[in-house]
Amino acid sequence: MVTEAHADARTQPTARTCPFDPPPEYRVLRENDPVAEVTLPDGVPGWLVTGYEEVRAVLADPRFSSRRRPLRTGGATAGDAPMPPPAPGMFITMDPPEHTRFRRLLTGQFTVRRMRQLTPRVERIVAERLDAMAAAAGSVDLVQAFALPVPSLVICELLGVPYTDREEFQCNSAALVRLDASPEDVQQAAQALRQFIHRLALAKRDDPTDDILSALVHSAGLTDEELTGVGVLLLLAGHETTANMIALGTMCLLRNPHQWEALRADASLMDSAVEELLRYLTIIQFGSRRTALEDLEFGGHRIPAGSTVVACLPSANRDAEHFPGDPDQLDVHRPYSPHLAFGHGIHQCLGQQLARVELKAALSALMDRFPTLQLAVPVDRVPMRDDMLVYGVHELPVTW
Repeated sequence: MVTEAHADARTQPTARTCPFDPPPEYRVLRENDPVAEVTLPDGVPGWLVTGYEEVRAVLADPRFSSRRRPLRTGGATAGDAPMPPPAPGMFITMDPPEHTRFRRLLTGQFTVRRMRQLTPRVERIVAERLDAMAAAAGSVDLVQAFALPVPSLVICELLGVPYTDREEFQCNSAALVRLDASPEDVQQAAQALRQFIHRLALAKRDDPTDDILSALVHSAGLTDEELTGVGVLLLLAGHETTANMIALGTMCLLRNPHQWEALRADASLMDSAVEELLRYLTIIQFGSRRTALEDLEFGGHRIPAGSTVVACLPSANRDAEHFPGDPDQLDVHRPYSPHLAFGHGIHQCLGQQLARVELKAALSALMDRFPTLQLAVPVDRVPMRDDMLVYGVHELPVTW
C-alpha cells in the first residue's frame, strides 16, 4: 500500500513563469533532492524524480510498473480508487510479457527505413496545407490551419482512418487529455473513440486496404477489444503530440528570431534543431507515472511498494549535468546528447521516427514558404495548454 505522505511534503510544481520553461522549482529539486516525496497535482502522495540519470533509471527499471492511476486534477481524487487493470490493447499501461506481445506487432510499422520511405508523402501533405495557408488573407490560426492537420492527415493515412471523420476523433482525443475533465467526460470520450475504431475495424474485415489497421485485423490475431485499444492508442498518440510540437516549436522559434534566422540560413541544422526543440519543450508536461512493485531503495530513499513515482521528463531534459552549455536556453547548434522527450526503456515512444519526419518537414517548409512569419498577438495572449496532459497552445494566431 502507498504510505501516507509526510505532513510537510511539498506539492509537485505546476505553475510556469515562461511558456517554454517547466516550473522553476524543478531546478531546485533537481540540484538538491532529485527524488523527492511530494503531493501530486491530483492529491495523491508520491515521489517526484527530476534528475536526468534518476529519471532514466526509473524508466528502465522493471521494479517500476507502467500500470498507473490516471493524472487528473478535477473530480474524484485518483488515489481514492484502486488501480484499474490495463484496458485491452492499451499497451503503454502494460508490463512484459503483455506489453511485449503488442509492441512486437507494431515495431515493424515504424522503423527508420519505413519512415524515410514515408517522407515524400509527408512533404506533399505539408505543401498542400501551406498552399491553403497562402490562400488565406495573410493571417491564420496556425494550429487549425497547419499544425493539427499535418499529423492528423499522416496518421489517418497510416491507420486507414477517413480524414473526413477528423472532427469526431479530435474532439474526443482532446477530452481524454484534459486535466480538469470529469471521470464521466473521460469515460464518454474513450467509449466514443473505441466505438469509432471498432466500426472501422469491422469494415476492414470485409474490405481491407493498405494500412496498419487492416494489417492488424487480418494478421495479428487480436481480439476485437485489443484491436480497438491499439487503434485508439495509435490514433490519439499519432496526432496530439506532434501537432503540439509543431505549433509550440514554431512559437518558440518566433520568440527566438536569431534561432529562426540561423535555421533559414543553414538547412543542415534542422535535424539538430528538431532534437533541441524536443528536448527544450518536452510537451509531456507532468512526466511518466510508474508504480513501485516492491519495497525498494532508490535515490537514497525507501520507496514502499504501491507508491506512485513520477519520472519528470521536462525537468530531466533541463539537467545541466547531462546537457552541455545552458540547458535553459534554446540552441539549435547544441551538440546532440540523448534526451528523454520520447521516454526511455521498453516504453520509449513507438512513433518517434515518424514525429521527427513530420517535425522536420513541417518546420523546414514553413520557414521557406513564410520567412516573415510572426505572431499576430502578443505572446501573453496566446492561450497555452496548461490544462492538458500534452502541453502546447490551443491557438496560435500568426501573420506574414
